Amino acid sequence: MIRTNLQYLAVDKPLRSILVTSGLPGEGKSLTSANLALSFANAGKATVLVDADLRRPVQAAMFGLPNVYGLSAVLAGSCTLDEALQAVPRAKNLWVLPAGPTPPNPAELLGSRRAQELFASLAEEYDVVIYDTPPPVMVADPLVLAPHVDGVILVVSAQNSDYVQSQKAKEALEKVGARILGAVLNDVPLKQMGYYARYYRRR
Repeated sequence: MIRTNLQYLAVDKPLRSILVTSGLPGEGKSLTSANLALSFANAGKATVLVDADLRRPVQAAMFGLPNVYGLSAVLAGSCTLDEALQAVPRAKNLWVLPAGPTPPNPAELLGSRRAQELFASLAEEYDVVIYDTPPPVMVADPLVLAPHVDGVILVVSAQNSDYVQSQKAKEALEKVGARILGAVLNDVPLKQMGYYARYYRRR
């Protein structure tokens, strides 16, 4: 449903790069990023999932992939993009670029000219690029990247979200010129959805 909505948002100019973040840790941004990437890949789009959370990366572990090489190593010149990109087993059209070793200066690394060239190259070579990033109210990393992507999705947890932090995250992204595509309400208890909960359980 999220993938379909995103496609309708950009009928004339398809979204090629999407950043996913949240107001606080633990709201499900990484799982949302992974599922969205899988959805685009299943729809036949050549998709790259970039773990741009260089401080607390999880995508490699979620897909059972090694995190020896990755984004930080490519930006530091320790390896090539081809060496760091990993195809996901049993998931056609999906590649993951793990975060790689934790650098001492994530924001500076993401804001470098080498990073901008890499991100532009990914958007040209693949149909969709999804970036999993940390909360912008905690670190500057996503604020450095946000102006260079086609749009941003803000994940909000129905159970654990802090409205004030979510609003601060939105405002911080807007201040750097990011295009907010919308919010994903995550972690909604099905028992509170009445008829729809019973319908989807049967499905």
